[in-house]
Amino acid sequence: MKTPRPPGSDPLAPIPPVAGQTLDAQLHLLDRQVLDSDGVPVTTVDDLELGAPEGEPETPIETVIPTGTPAPVLRALLTGPVLGTRIFGGRPPSSRLIRIPWADVASVGVVVRLGVSGQGLDADWVERWIRDKIIARIPGGRRDPR
Repeated sequence: MKTPRPPGSDPLAPIPPVAGQTLDAQLHLLDRQVLDSDGVPVTTVDDLELGAPEGEPETPIETVIPTGTPAPVLRALLTGPVLGTRIFGGRPPSSRLIRIPWADVASVGVVVRLGVSGQGLDADWVERWIRDKIIARIPGGRRDPR
């Protein structure tokens, strides 16, 4: 016996085909380690920057998005000082977040690989600081494990 649907509830429309790869942000991107083109750890993905598709006007966050509007496009991976906000709540100022353009991403898998060297990115300063100030002081910490 079919369960009656509440009045006014229409069946969901089929998902339209999308050009390119479809990623689940929480599953495939957030909290993933980012490696540069040399395989050196750069940072982890803390947040994402989304924008309107090419040729579409930007919609303010407060407005209701009408049905049929194209899906947003991933513009950049964001990283920065988010540990405090994860513990205590809130959101870090956008000026404190470091942006890695999506165009620099070469592949997404177990890790996010960049097609550029991490030397030019500001995002790798935490990895360098931990390596130089903490790991290097551990006996054998200066030795390359490879």
